[in-house]
Amino acid sequence: MTPPSLSALGGWAELAFFAADWPCIAEQLAAEPREILPPAPKIFAALEHLQPAAVAVVILGQDPYPTPGHAQGYAFSAEPHVRPIPRSLANIFKELHDDLGPPPEDPDLRFWADQGVLLLNNVLTVPAGCANGHAKLGWQALTAQVLARLSDRPRAYLLWGAHAQKAAAQVDPVQNLKIETPHPSPLSARRGFFGSRPFSRVNDWLQGQGKPGIHWTKP
Repeated sequence: MTPPSLSALGGWAELAFFAADWPCIAEQLAAEPREILPPAPKIFAALEHLQPAAVAVVILGQDPYPTPGHAQGYAFSAEPHVRPIPRSLANIFKELHDDLGPPPEDPDLRFWADQGVLLLNNVLTVPAGCANGHAKLGWQALTAQVLARLSDRPRAYLLWGAHAQKAAAQVDPVQNLKIETPHPSPLSARRGFFGSRPFSRVNDWLQGQGKPGIHWTKP
């Protein structure tokens, strides 16, 4: 794999990760014989889409969808044509329907990013067909630095599952809104994700901060 360009990262490029950790990760990706997802130009898509000052809400995912043609560089989001909708996202849409009304018609969540929602995976690449296959490359250092960079003002954090909650353990629950529930995976959604009403809770909090809510249901 040819490493992606860092030219579109803007302010994120100042993070120490890109000088200290990225060269080693890029070398490992270049030596990876398996297909890597998402395609190289989309690996940093979530960060390229939103500069730090524009982030109002953070949703942390685990790693990209391992099915070729699905991952697009945004946590939980998939390319518009993907059917069936990935199971965790289908459960997110079910909860969204119960919380605020009919969900989007396709799995592309980039319109959330347009409104200030950072859809960041804790690990930004995956070998095709091998979920968690790049969990030990060192991507977690980037997540930690992104969250540290975002500690400059209050934000809302949706932390679904133990991986996200561990990654965001240092996020101040007094300064920020932290909604922590089980993961929307079919294995755990009924243990507390369903009924948590995260979308309306985030909007209520944002509006209490004097900021507009997120249009979660439609672009």
